[in-house]
Amino acid sequence: MNPAGASSGYRPRLVFWELTTGCNLRCVHCRASATELMSPDDLSTAECLAIVDQIASYAPLILVLSGGEPLWRRDVFEIAGHAVSKGLRVALATNGTLIDEAMAMRIKDAGIVRVSISLDGADKQTHDAFRGHDGAFDSAIRGIRHLQDLGISTQINTTVSKHNVHQLKETLELARRLKVDAFHLFLLVPVGCGLTIAEDQSIGGVEAEEILNWFYDRSIDSGMELKATCAPHYYRIVRQRRAEDRRAGRDLPGMMPHPRHSHHPGHQDPAALNQMTRGCLAGSGVCFISHKGVVQACGYLPVEAGDLRQQAFSDVWESSPLFTELRDLSLLEGKCGCCEFKQVCMGCRARAFGITGDYMEEEPFCIYEPRNAAAKPAEAQP
Repeated sequence: MNPAGASSGYRPRLVFWELTTGCNLRCVHCRASATELMSPDDLSTAECLAIVDQIASYAPLILVLSGGEPLWRRDVFEIAGHAVSKGLRVALATNGTLIDEAMAMRIKDAGIVRVSISLDGADKQTHDAFRGHDGAFDSAIRGIRHLQDLGISTQINTTVSKHNVHQLKETLELARRLKVDAFHLFLLVPVGCGLTIAEDQSIGGVEAEEILNWFYDRSIDSGMELKATCAPHYYRIVRQRRAEDRRAGRDLPGMMPHPRHSHHPGHQDPAALNQMTRGCLAGSGVCFISHKGVVQACGYLPVEAGDLRQQAFSDVWESSPLFTELRDLSLLEGKCGCCEFKQVCMGCRARAFGITGDYMEEEPFCIYEPRNAAAKPAEAQP
């Protein structure tokens, strides 16, 4: 077996695993179109452990257990503990409402390195309305505190849409007051339930540009790890802003992760979850496993790359036609295809698919006009 994707030249860094679509909430934007009940199609415990073995023998990556609500599965800690024992860094993405003192201790005992909790508003009215459950906000805050009491690294995820965009400053300030280690901002991708709210709730390209410039400023002065997700044009903005500073003779400001989070020893460093890389890594550094074992380039791009009930993880990663296509930047269409920033951005392939039906089309939410839009240039250097 070729380790770390050697034959393809690409190494998986993050695997997001939807352990179940079962969930206790009804979030408006949910990618999984979650239901209360566990699906009979969910992978069994034995299947999950076998998949962990395949992943761990292939690449020492970060495994993010998500859902639905991953804590809905009774065997989630068996799966997590097995992954940790195999040398994987394991994170948990949850709505936080099920985390009491006992649950927090089970998370710690399983060796989970970080827990991300979604907050989609700065107050309970905004968050609870989006999450479809009264009390979700207060329960999530309590969950964060229970985790922190045990020294578990915490992160807040916020999906930006029209319902909460006016609260971004307050939501970031809330994250700071809660003393979480990281704040991740997500731009809405129109898939799953998001298809039904995309037109009403998605912010436009101009507003996204303003938000991402604001987010860059906060990455410098917030004192927290900040990362923009499902917003690959942020990486273009970062380079533009830093180029402006260089041309003006200004010192380049430092960016997160902040040194205060660098003290964790060895491979369990939570700051490794927030390293500055590039935009869309779907199929080249990141992939997604569904609750049925179906592999996708990311959770928001509903195109099958393989099936772990029938194929080995290594075979899917190295040989999937979908992944091969996504890794070929010369196949990008529209202005993404001729953009001088395409190697550091790529545009969101899931958003392109959701809007146009073609995952190689241009990023619909990007307002940047490439310098050489009239013709496709040779590969630009990052």
